[in-house]
Amino acid sequence: MKKHNALKVVLISLLVVLVLSWIFPAAYFSGEYIDQGRIQMGLADVYNYIAIALQNFGHYSLYIIFVGCFYGVLYKIPAYRAFLDKVVEKVNSKVFIVITVILFALGVSVAGLQVAFAIFIPLVVSLILLMGYDKIVAALVVVGSLAAGLIGSTYAYGNNGFILYQLGLEPGYQVWVRFIILLVAVVILIFNIFMYIHSKQQKKVVVEGPKKTDALKEEKVVEAKASSEVKVAHKIPNPKASSKDSSDHDKKSGTTPKKTTNGKGSNKPGPKGNKPATKSSKGNGTRKNANKAALRDEDIIVVKASVTTDHDDEGFVPAKVESNSKKIWPLVVGFILLFVLLVVSYITWGDNGFGISFFDNITENVSSYTLGEAFRPFAIYGTVSSFGNWTVIDLIFPAVLLLAIWAFVYRLKFDEILDGVVSGARKAFLPAVIAILVYTVLVAAVSHPFQLVFYKAILGITKGFNPGSTVVVTALSALFNVDPVYVYQSVLPYYASVVTDTNTYPLVGVIAQSMYGLVSCIAPTSFILMTSLAFLKVNYKDWLKNAWKLFLELFIVLLIIFIIMTFI
Repeated sequence: MKKHNALKVVLISLLVVLVLSWIFPAAYFSGEYIDQGRIQMGLADVYNYIAIALQNFGHYSLYIIFVGCFYGVLYKIPAYRAFLDKVVEKVNSKVFIVITVILFALGVSVAGLQVAFAIFIPLVVSLILLMGYDKIVAALVVVGSLAAGLIGSTYAYGNNGFILYQLGLEPGYQVWVRFIILLVAVVILIFNIFMYIHSKQQKKVVVEGPKKTDALKEEKVVEAKASSEVKVAHKIPNPKASSKDSSDHDKKSGTTPKKTTNGKGSNKPGPKGNKPATKSSKGNGTRKNANKAALRDEDIIVVKASVTTDHDDEGFVPAKVESNSKKIWPLVVGFILLFVLLVVSYITWGDNGFGISFFDNITENVSSYTLGEAFRPFAIYGTVSSFGNWTVIDLIFPAVLLLAIWAFVYRLKFDEILDGVVSGARKAFLPAVIAILVYTVLVAAVSHPFQLVFYKAILGITKGFNPGSTVVVTALSALFNVDPVYVYQSVLPYYASVVTDTNTYPLVGVIAQSMYGLVSCIAPTSFILMTSLAFLKVNYKDWLKNAWKLFLELFIVLLIIFIIMTFI
């Protein structure tokens, strides 16, 4: 179960919701606070909630499976590994980390790409590991940058839409404050990543596949030194082995058997029967004999010290494959186009964002274009949403087309493509299951609404607006509800009935989105965190051990910003 730690943590979270439903009464707000009494959750209800989660949020799991298949096929392309190596060779590792954090955080803040960016996460993880950093660094870059984008969310209507609706705010409310929060979150994150790297004093290790070399060079005896680890295993010869078997072995191995002496010029065995000579006329006979014995598999087997990490075995980095076709420009162009498409298709261009109707108009004109009276040539693509209204499902088909082009350019066989799809889906299965279970926790918490009991008690401590109580209730809501719409829906309607001063609502909106982003980087119910940990096979406790400082620093800075905004 240790390798499935993320699964265990999410299941425990679901169990906690079940227990809380038996302890606290349920309540909801519909114009007024309505007490429902206790609505206990049963074990059999879990299956129903999984089905509901699949029905309403299954497209997220489907997208994760697709990403796995996408990279499963890419791993079959030798040029993909050459592309990774070229990036590692040409780009400074710390510059790469900084650029990645900024792009991810900005994409989430402006366009709400925290889920859609999953298609780039395996690429980023592979590059970070090839640069010599460990999986905690990869997790900090991926999870931290996505959380920073949520903390400083600006024009991502999919993340902030319910805030605007419930509090009556415009899309650009406090936008400069939110950009400052985004900038501060990114700076603190980068600082913590580099501090972790410095504290571990990590050495960059090139991850390479095995290479065929001469056996004499590959299996030589290496003297143990303090700075390197070499494992030497002694093979005990079989005393019952016949001289005929030994002779046959020597013939097959192409070596000439030599007589072993006991140090006195005799051909008889030494005092213990099998002890080789310990001296030679040149002082190095032992090493030569040991080398030859190792090659004959008689006395010593040498296990060469590994200079690679275990990333290949875990499937994070594709193995090097010798090929005559290593042109990488199709991959470079394809990834750039995919990134541009991702950003452009998710930015809210219309009335809820920048007020630009160009993409809505052009999509309508293209989809309705006809030749003659009824033939619509662009209908072959199918139904397409205008840019600004895409979901992860809309991204799948363009990515499939891109993958098909790559497969054609690099001449992949159908069997190779199929093998890649199967192996990639297998690797993505656990993160996809985690995604559904995280949303199952959400369904359970909504079906047994004990949360409002907490919010009412906390908000009742003070009268009117208080930044402290606002922080607590929005953080609790983020803990139980993975999706931003449900986070705000579970607390803001009742909050608005208690805190009626609308002048404070812009600050309330900033607090709500910032706390949701902050909690998402440590909560066991966080989609971006738990799916990333499942993919990276990072233990949840190990993550908390390395991320608590980041969380605390962000929390303190956010509190300071909220307090300053209260008095401005």
